Amino acid sequence: MSNTVLLLSAYEIEKVKSHYKNFKIERSAPGVVFAAKLEDTTITIYKSGKVMFQGNGAPREASIWGTSSTKSPSTSVAKGDILPPNFSSLSVLGSDETGTGDYFGPITVAACFVSSDQVKLVKELGVKDSKMLTDEVMRKMAPDLMATLTHSVLVLKNEKYNDIQSRGWSQGKIKALLHNQALKHVLKKMRSEKPAYILIDQFAERGIYYNHIKAEKEIVRENVLFSTKAEQLHVSVAAASIIARYAFLKEMDRLSEIANTTIPKGASAKVDEIAAKIYLKHGEEFLKSITKWHFANTHKAMKLANKKRF
Repeated sequence: MSNTVLLLSAYEIEKVKSHYKNFKIERSAPGVVFAAKLEDTTITIYKSGKVMFQGNGAPREASIWGTSSTKSPSTSVAKGDILPPNFSSLSVLGSDETGTGDYFGPITVAACFVSSDQVKLVKELGVKDSKMLTDEVMRKMAPDLMATLTHSVLVLKNEKYNDIQSRGWSQGKIKALLHNQALKHVLKKMRSEKPAYILIDQFAERGIYYNHIKAEKEIVRENVLFSTKAEQLHVSVAAASIIARYAFLKEMDRLSEIANTTIPKGASAKVDEIAAKIYLKHGEEFLKSITKWHFANTHKAMKLANKKRF
């Protein structure tokens, strides 16, 4: 069976609902806001904005709404280092990040160690590729994972991000430094215990990654593997992804509170509208303090604000 997941805007989601309204079914699962069933495809919409297409007709139906889909383990192929046999059952320290494509909010990176003895337990806790989980589910899961597993989570808030980005640091360099730091923190917590391998969810080739962090005094190199779609290859990366997402959501909650409005995720036209409203209400410095200022959304929000549409 084929699975495909799309992240759509609120406007696009309303179009999806209208398109499949005659095939609507009731679903009581956490985070589900709409579900429909065709002869060969099930469509599920989550509060997070993710839309899952399941079944033999999933690629066909998903293609109606976009091509930038995130596929599930059953249809995706990881790229990167060749992993050893039975890798998924080994003791692995994994790392992942989130927030890099969101205009509002931080970049968060988490590293998490799952021993071979803990793999079964972590799976029983429901850990899997976070793209297949809603934000609300991850909010509930993360505290248990953090209490159970040796981990480190880093939150790069917007003020610091904007400062180092303005000094010429690319997102790739920023992420590499955060991954290396999170991995170091977990290894120190583990003391004499060592993971069989370290798996980094690959966002850059090995050489580029290490070039980014070459000036660091301590660089994690031993038994390090890189792979795309690493959440699907070992639960340590899946757990790290959930913890990173939880930290991101907590910071987004804080920003929503101080802005006195719900801060949206992503970088859509809706984000531009909210940014323009915040700019008009709180001013440029405040908006800058809660966003990734170099994103194109800044210019778009300013244009909207200048038209005084709000």
